[in-house]
Amino acid sequence: QVQLVESGGGSVQAGGSLRLSCAASGRTFSRYAMGWFRQATGKERDFVAVISRDSRYTYYADSVKGRFTISRDNAKNTVYLQMNSLKPEDAAVYYCAAGAYGSTTRNYDYWGQGTQVTVSS
Repeated sequence: QVQLVESGGGSVQAGGSLRLSCAASGRTFSRYAMGWFRQATGKERDFVAVISRDSRYTYYADSVKGRFTISRDNAKNTVYLQMNSLKPEDAAVYYCAAGAYGSTTRNYDYWGQGTQVTVSS
């Protein structure tokens, strides 16, 4: 069992930056790929980024490529999402997830409660 807690969300102007963190409980964090997803009001939960267990591989949605960076620190049981050049369309609740490497929600077994990101134009 893995429990995930996101933090770092907030309100920012377009062009600004935020860094999300997701802290995992338990000793098995390094066994899981970690993903970030986001869900805007009235929309489906969309893939944002994923990182492999050993950080060797990352993959991004086209909409965030070049602006967002996913990273992890297995010693701290934490995954991060650095978000730069934020746009109003990036506004959503952001969720971290633990599971198998992939870009669909079906790949992931554990989810955090989400953190809100608001971007004003």
